[in-house]
Amino acid sequence: MSDRRISARIAAVSPSATLAVDAKAKALQAQGEYVIGFGAGEPDFPTPGHIVDAAVEACRDPRSHKYTPTAGLPELREALAVKTKRDSGLEVAASQILVTNGGKQAIANSFAVLCDPGDEVLVLAPYWTTYPESIALAGGVPVVIATDAACGFRVTVEQLDAAVGPRTKVLLFVSPSNPTGAVYPREEIETIGRWAADHGLWVLTDEIYEHLVYGDAEHHSMPVLVPELADRCIVVNGVAKTYAMTGWRVGWMIGPADVIVAATNLQSHETSNVANVSQRAALAAVSGDLTAVAEMRRAFDRRRLTIHSMLNEIEGITCNLPDGAFYVYPSVEGLYGRDIRGRCSTSSSDLADLAIEEAKVAVVPGEAFGAPGYFRMSYALGDDDLVEGVSRLAKLFSDAS
Repeated sequence: MSDRRISARIAAVSPSATLAVDAKAKALQAQGEYVIGFGAGEPDFPTPGHIVDAAVEACRDPRSHKYTPTAGLPELREALAVKTKRDSGLEVAASQILVTNGGKQAIANSFAVLCDPGDEVLVLAPYWTTYPESIALAGGVPVVIATDAACGFRVTVEQLDAAVGPRTKVLLFVSPSNPTGAVYPREEIETIGRWAADHGLWVLTDEIYEHLVYGDAEHHSMPVLVPELADRCIVVNGVAKTYAMTGWRVGWMIGPADVIVAATNLQSHETSNVANVSQRAALAAVSGDLTAVAEMRRAFDRRRLTIHSMLNEIEGITCNLPDGAFYVYPSVEGLYGRDIRGRCSTSSSDLADLAIEEAKVAVVPGEAFGAPGYFRMSYALGDDDLVEGVSRLAKLFSDAS
């Protein structure tokens, strides 16, 4: 009989670093501290009113009080097919869509369906913290490919060639990127997609930040640019970021029919259907126009420029200008080895601890994203808090010697 209380598989799972930082910030706030949180990737805007109204109406509708199909409300799946064609040009049938409890479940479902034990998944670092954990839980093996600020946090085919092997099954591709805000140009997406097709790989592409691109940057969906990938591609998306609906927990995965059937079977035993009220809210969101989205994007763009400029004025910090999402990923290696209020930090994790303890500013260190030496900072917070938070960091790090 085993003495193990927790299974090895679950004991190996690391907690979400972004949620841990956010929880620490909120705990300090509950103690009366004025903490500025750059940790959570969560829009500070309320969910648009017409979406909330649809949810209120759904609460009163007895149909929302019962089980509905695991794959999602039929009308929502139809609307998601229309929305996908409108926004990315990808034409899919409603039967190719599974509605999930947020993007995280879509990602977990996808890797669970694709990976057998030992199958390798190419993961581009810096990566969102959940990806490697979902791969490992599915029995897969994350193969991390490092990128950095010098290359704009974008991978090359030469790097992919060096990493691919006989057990490689999936390429995980994300643009716009969390945590870096990098956006791949059209020609690079085409090149990478054709490389994946030539190697017979699956591609999982996370497009949840599709509407949050700035300046001359554009979002392009890989299966649209490389249609020969369509039968070996899963697209993950959700309402959380575009419509300020992080708490509603509605995402979806789009893929070939056999993949969606398998993922639906899995979800039927995990969680059944997504909450019907949330699904009805999501239906209002994706069926409506993008006016509210455009307003939020203008605010994010303004904050993007502000935080980029302010961070680059701090000695020891350098920051690329992100083209998408709502994150900056500044290098803090220039602060290593300096005496800052009696402490000498040698890692971004040390510096993040110093920031919250001394300046009451919460950031996520690069170690959480497979790329130490950086902070991830979300600029999806109010303008005043953003300026105050970076000003506190500037004051803290100006004490360095």
